[in-house]
Amino acid sequence: MKRSKSLAAVACVALVSTLAACGGDDDGGNNESSDRNFQEAGSGFGKVPDATGPAPEVEGAATGGDITVLIPSDIGPQDLDPANGWSVLGNSIQQALTNRSLTQYRRNADGDMELVPDLATDLGRPNDDFTEWTFTLRDDVKWETGDPVTAEELKYGIERTFDSETFTGGPGQVYSVENIDCGEGYAGPTKSGDCPGITVDGQDITIKMTQPFPDMDFWGAFMAMGPIPLENSEFPAYGRKPLSTGPYMIEEFRPSESLTLVKNPNWDPATDPARHQYADSWTFKFDQDQEKVDQILMSDSAEGQTTVSNGLGATNVTKLEQALGDNFIQQTGQCVSYKNPDYTQITDMDVRKAIAYSYDFDNIVLAGGQVPGVTRIPASTIMPPGMSGRKEYFPDGEQFTFQPEKAKELLAKAGAEGYKLTMIYDDSDAELKAAAEQEKKGYEAGGFTVEMIPFQEDYYDLYDDADSPINKKLNLRNSNWCSDWPSASTMIPPLVVTGQRYNTSYFSEQEIDDRIKEIPTLPQDEQPAAWGDLDEQIGTEFFPLIPVSYRNDLYGAGSKIGGFTGDAAMSAINYKDLFVTQ
Repeated sequence: MKRSKSLAAVACVALVSTLAACGGDDDGGNNESSDRNFQEAGSGFGKVPDATGPAPEVEGAATGGDITVLIPSDIGPQDLDPANGWSVLGNSIQQALTNRSLTQYRRNADGDMELVPDLATDLGRPNDDFTEWTFTLRDDVKWETGDPVTAEELKYGIERTFDSETFTGGPGQVYSVENIDCGEGYAGPTKSGDCPGITVDGQDITIKMTQPFPDMDFWGAFMAMGPIPLENSEFPAYGRKPLSTGPYMIEEFRPSESLTLVKNPNWDPATDPARHQYADSWTFKFDQDQEKVDQILMSDSAEGQTTVSNGLGATNVTKLEQALGDNFIQQTGQCVSYKNPDYTQITDMDVRKAIAYSYDFDNIVLAGGQVPGVTRIPASTIMPPGMSGRKEYFPDGEQFTFQPEKAKELLAKAGAEGYKLTMIYDDSDAELKAAAEQEKKGYEAGGFTVEMIPFQEDYYDLYDDADSPINKKLNLRNSNWCSDWPSASTMIPPLVVTGQRYNTSYFSEQEIDDRIKEIPTLPQDEQPAAWGDLDEQIGTEFFPLIPVSYRNDLYGAGSKIGGFTGDAAMSAINYKDLFVTQ
């Protein structure tokens, strides 16, 4: 699952819960120390196939009040269409509060996330080889309009995710197109009509697969695997105010500014095993100043008491931890930040390794407002710690560290002294800019020349635009990725398969594409190790992208926010359980 432009901006820099945040100066002198250590994410989630609504009550929960969520240094989703949702921030909000799907996660009494039914009555019923799944839609779920949600609308919603021209960055391009059997070239219901591989019989919906897909129940937790009205759901208009099936509905959406949610009167808690409707309203404010956010949280003012932030500045981390107490959270997640040399331009692996040895991790992290060893640690593999099957290896036999002289030697070996790197950076935020400048200094120390182009829009949109004059100039990009569920099948393919939107290295090797298609056909117990072996093969034989950091994130909430916890499934705040104490 992608993270935001701000995160993509400086790879391991901006502090985020999903997509952003900051704090720190050019040399890191203002960052405070912490007794905390980096925490690895777990390797999986439990499943409760017979879970029913209502969701278990949160201890001490109260109804009423308004919650404000401040999002530092991130402009947020640019549309709310469920088919387009593949950012951590957007999904963590919408899947928790407005959009229901086949399945969903909830936090159990032990603090662990578990997969439960949502619109479906169970977690799906696969055939023996996982090439066909049947779900039964609950018959008591309604839209915010009061109209019942139908199986035909669910079928239409799933079919819609195949429309790659409209939903260029949606998760359906990986999981629907690659796994659901709608026929060669199927492009969604408005272009190709009915998908013969998705059939409806009463409240049952049966989905046929092109290959074994044992993770369909996890894919079902995405709002892309939810219903869409058969009428008046054209993009982009529908993405400005999609209809709600969750406890809250959209009152106002101002892209890059704010999102306001109010109670959905037609949501029935008896139908929902995972969500609550405690607060009266939610206001999400995007692209906020980090220092101001920190001060609001520490003030314990009337405003600060009901405020939540999905990012805390490292310059204030000790004060925030003391002021917020239990409402200061360090959240783990299976997330990795990468630098992406253009595989079509930087064809010599020694030059790509020279980039890695010129990446001044410590100073970049400090300049970007992180807490080294807590919110970021150096990475070496595509797969993050805690992921089943992960192998610990180093692409060059040792952990890449800042060794500019070694980088110069590699450039000399490649006959590429003074090689020019061209990259973009976000100059709208002080910490992001400082981190980018620190990154530039490291590359120059390693023998590169560097051109940095200021850019404040969505990085992934730029990287996906082959005709953009700016993108044509770039040979060093970024990606920031969190697993969609605890499997390398959600980490490796989106980042390395030929033509994938988030393969910002433009890496393409047929043998890797073929192996990625082959692994899901292996016996289930062999797949984790096969993904680990593939990770090592990609890193050591091709080295198309440079893993630079594994991630933890810090969240905070005011003194009147109850039920404040993290969501390990989303690498985000667990919005489902929040309430305002009365």
